[in-house]
Formats: sequence, structure tokens, C-alpha cells
Amino acid sequence: MSGQDIAVIVHLLLFAYWLGGDIGVFYSSGFATNQKLSREARQIAGKIMLNLDLIPRLCLSLMLTVGGILTEYYGIEHPTWQYVGIILLGPVWFSALVYIHFNEGTDLVKKMTKIDYVFRWIMVFTIIASVAYGFLFDRLDSEPWIGAKLILFAALIFCGIMIRKNIGGFIKGIHNIVNDNINDADDEAMVQSLSKARVFVIMIWILLLVEAGIGVVKPGSVTLNSPPAVQTETLE
Repeated sequence: MSGQDIAVIVHLLLFAYWLGGDIGVFYSSGFATNQKLSREARQIAGKIMLNLDLIPRLCLSLMLTVGGILTEYYGIEHPTWQYVGIILLGPVWFSALVYIHFNEGTDLVKKMTKIDYVFRWIMVFTIIASVAYGFLFDRLDSEPWIGAKLILFAALIFCGIMIRKNIGGFIKGIHNIVNDNINDADDEAMVQSLSKARVFVIMIWILLLVEAGIGVVKPGSVTLNSPPAVQTETLE
């Protein structure tokens, strides 16, 4: 099994766990907001949702690193400094998200959460600028589908930012459910918050499916569409 094969398998697993985990989180949220259920049932649903939500976020954090490695196999070379940055991005971001998840409420995590929010905005603009540079200087001409996937990935990060901006009331309510401190105002805030975030959640599902389709078809790929080499023999 080659390095490319391993990278492709990891890439597919990240896609599957991201989409599957995200659907699981959304499905669990319906039980957490259902006032007809018992407090205990809603608490269980809330705990499942909070813990399951870590999986899609971790998949997001690793995707650019794995994708960057794969682009090298398709002939998109990176300078050493950039490739080192690509390799480090996933593990560092992954570790930060794990720490935030398991140490919520501390002063350090509050600062890290704000940094993570700003970092995501930086990533959106950096990815767009990188793709524009790639097409402007012909780096992506042979594999334009990679540029398309990167733009969609920037859109995925943007959708995540929008969810974070609109999901505050829901998250507060979930924590209150888990801590057995929920009230009618919290219930109403949860429903409204989830309603605002729902469109961005669905957009993420659609974008992930489009990303997967582009990765399979690879539209415009010179490598994929180039004719096979023909061997000739010299007759003497």
C-alpha cells in the first residue's frame, strides 16, 4: 500500500465521520429540545450531542493536512515552509480542539475559543487567496478541481462560523439541561437558536457531498484525462 493509498483512505474516513457525526449531532438536538420528553431523556440526549459534536470538528481540523498531502501526489508541489505548515496544521488544530472540549469553562479555554474563532476567519480568507494565487500563476491549471474543493472547504468553515454565531442560545440550553437547570426561557431560546443555525447545517451536508463528488470525478484533471503512454519498438 502506497503513501497515496493511505492518504486517500484517511481522507475518505474523515469525510465519512464528519458527515455522519454532523448528522448524528443534528438528530440528537431534536431530542434535547423536545419538551415532551422527560428531563432525564433530554439530559442524555444533550450529553450525547455535546460529545458527538467533537468528531466533526476534529475531522475538519485534519482535512486540510490530509488534502495538502494528497495534492503533492497530483503534482501540486509546495515550497518546504508551506508543506511544513500544512503538515503541522492538522495535529496542532486537532490538539487545540481536544483541549478545549475537555477543559471547557477555564479562562485558558475561553481565550483559546476566541483565538479559534478568529483563526477560522483567517483560514477562510487564506484559502480563497491561495486558490486565486494558484490559478493566477497556473499552479492549479492541471488540476482545477483541487481549487474548487478548496473554495468549498472555505465555505464549509464559513458555515461553521455562522453556526457558532447563531447557536449560542441552544448551547446554553444544552448545558442547563445537562446541569438540571433548564427553564421555559431557555427552551424557547434553544428552539429559536437551532432554527437559525439549521440552514447552515444543511449547507454543510450539501457542500460535503459536492466535495466528495468533485474528488471522485476530478473535473478538468489533466492527469486523469491524459491518454495512456504508448510503447513503440524500433525495428532493426
